[in-house]
Amino acid sequence: MKKKLNKYHTLYFDKYFPYTNKKRSSKKHFVTLGVGANIPNERKRFEKLYLYIKRDKLLSFVQSSPILKNPPFGYTNQAYFYNTCIVIKTNLNPMQLLRHILKIEKKFKRERKFTNSPRTLDLDIIFFAKIRVNKKNLTIPHPNYKDRDSVMIPLSFIKKGKTNEAIHFYSL
Repeated sequence: MKKKLNKYHTLYFDKYFPYTNKKRSSKKHFVTLGVGANIPNERKRFEKLYLYIKRDKLLSFVQSSPILKNPPFGYTNQAYFYNTCIVIKTNLNPMQLLRHILKIEKKFKRERKFTNSPRTLDLDIIFFAKIRVNKKNLTIPHPNYKDRDSVMIPLSFIKKGKTNEAIHFYSL
């Protein structure tokens, strides 16, 4: 199913987007990831990502938002993006998680040709529990997330509070 929000934004409701996992995880950190792609078969790739995370021993899938189709920013001479937010739980620390999601991007054939270039999969840590990080290669919460429709619209579908203490902490 799809729902057109306006001239530039369309929401897609697929099998796993939105989705809430009813099983509890014993992992300790709630993490919100921004997911994006604009190389064809994006929605199918998101489904494969969901299945990949479900099998990943280091991550537990908690919740996802619908998928948002929206215009690119930065480098605008490219296809529209598909974006979603997912909530996971992990016992990894922020730097370990960053390394882990970079490996996942690589498995999904992510190439970094130039800043804001088209991509098969982009995974960004938006929130990590109640932790703030300000390092050269990692900033949490993700910089400028509040200014991006690609994050804020999907994030508005994520349940706050006990389901995701990180979002509750940053009180959108």
